[in-house]
Amino acid sequence: MTRTVIRGGLVITATEEVEADVLVVDEQVAALATPELGEQWLTDADAVLDASGQYVIPGGVDGHTHMEMPFGGTFSSDTFETGTRAAAWGGTTTIIDFAIQSIGRSAREGLDTWHAKADGRCAVDYGFHLILSDVHDASLRELDGLVADGVTSFKMFMAYPGVFYSDDGRILRAMQQAAGNGALTMLHAENGIAIDVLVQQALAAGRTDPRQHGAVRHPLLEAEATHRAIQLARVADAPIYVVHVSASEALAEIARARDAGLNVFGETCPQYLFLTVDELARPDFEGAKFVCSTPLRPEEHQRELWRGLRTNDLSVVSTDHCPFCFTPQKELGLGDFSKIPNGMPGVEHRVDLLHQGVVDGHIGRRRWVELASTTPARMFGLHPRKGTIAPGSDADIVIYDPHAEQVLSAETHHMNVDYSAYEGKTITGRVRTVLSRGQVIVDDGHYRGRAGHGRFLPRDTCQYLI
Repeated sequence: MTRTVIRGGLVITATEEVEADVLVVDEQVAALATPELGEQWLTDADAVLDASGQYVIPGGVDGHTHMEMPFGGTFSSDTFETGTRAAAWGGTTTIIDFAIQSIGRSAREGLDTWHAKADGRCAVDYGFHLILSDVHDASLRELDGLVADGVTSFKMFMAYPGVFYSDDGRILRAMQQAAGNGALTMLHAENGIAIDVLVQQALAAGRTDPRQHGAVRHPLLEAEATHRAIQLARVADAPIYVVHVSASEALAEIARARDAGLNVFGETCPQYLFLTVDELARPDFEGAKFVCSTPLRPEEHQRELWRGLRTNDLSVVSTDHCPFCFTPQKELGLGDFSKIPNGMPGVEHRVDLLHQGVVDGHIGRRRWVELASTTPARMFGLHPRKGTIAPGSDADIVIYDPHAEQVLSAETHHMNVDYSAYEGKTITGRVRTVLSRGQVIVDDGHYRGRAGHGRFLPRDTCQYLI
C-alpha cells in the first residue's frame, strides 16, 4: 500500500472550498482532514506533497477530443500517446475521444479500431464516444451492446454532407434507439446542406481565402440546426448534448429548451471564449490555423457564451482538440478554403484558460472546477470516480498555482502541432503537480508519466439528466 499526503492546500470542488489535507492510498482518495488532523498521516506517508498557497482540484475531464482522426485527406497530428501526454501537462487526467464508424462498416468495428489505436499508448485514462456515420437497422441494434460495454454516448453530424452527415430521419431513428438504451446523443449542429450551397457560391465568385470559412458557416445556420435537433429530440423523448456551441443564437435555442425543462445540454470550447473570427483574416494564409467547425465568431458572441456558462445553459467546456499542423496539413487548403482541415489544438490549455476566466471575473473558482471536471464526469457517466476529490474517488488530483504567470507558445507547449492558437498570450495560473490514479505524472516542470499508464474507462449512462 502506497500512502501519499497532499498537505496545506485549498481543496476546491464543484461544491466547496476548504483548507484540507488529502490522503491518497494507492490509486484512490482515502480521506480529507483539517491540517491539524492530517498531521497524523505524516508518520506513515510514503510521500508528502506540499500544496501550501496552492489550489488542490480534481483532474480535468475533457469530453471532446479527436486523436489520430482522419479528416480531409490527412489525420489529426496528435496520437493517443502525444495527445494524452499534452493533456497531462495541462492538468487533464481523463479524455473521451471519438471512435468512428466508417460508412459500410459496423459500429463495433469502428470502436475496435480506436481501441487498437489507444491501447497501451495513453498517459491518462480515456473513454470513447461513437461517431455514428451509417444508420441502419443493424447499426442501431449494435448501440445497445455498446452501451452495455460502457460506450454510452454517440455523435451524429448535421454537417459535412458526403462525409459524416446524417439526415433528419437517420437522426430521429438513432435518438429513438437512445431513448430505449439510455445513451446520450451528441449533435454537431450546423445546416450542412445550406452551408455547402454557400461554399460553392463563394468559390465560384473567387472568394477562396480562410475568411470565407467563417462567412459561409453563418451563425443562423448553427441556430437553425440546433433548433431542429431539439425538436427531433422532443419527438424521440431523448436527451441531447450539442457540441461546440459558438453562436449566441444557438445558445438561445438551448436556453429556451432548458427553460422548458428539457434534457438539452450545451458545450462550448475555449477558442470561442478567447478568440474571434478576426483570426481568420490573418495574412499569408495564417488564418487557416484558426479554421474549425463550428467557426470562430465575432467578439459579441463571447459575452453571451460566458453568460451561458454562468447560468448553466452551457454546462461543459471541452476542447474539440483536433490539431493539424500549419505546414503541410492546413496548407492543403491553399486556394480553396473548403479544403483546409477543420480543427484546432487545445487539450493542453483548457484548465488554464478557464482559470483565466476566473481571474477575469467571468466565473468563480467552484464553477471553474465544475465546468472543467465535475460536470463532464457526470454528463458522461464517470462520477464520482472522476471529477471530484472525495473518499473512494480516483486520485486524479492537480496542485495548481493560481499566481504563476505563463506565456502560451508553440515553443513551450507539448501538443504535436507546429503552432499555438494562443501564441504570446499571457495568462495567470499554472499546473504544478498532476496525479493520475495516485501516481505523480507531472511535477514542477518535469514529466514523470508514461505511455500505457492510462486505462480505458467503461462509462455509465448520463448522470446529469434533469
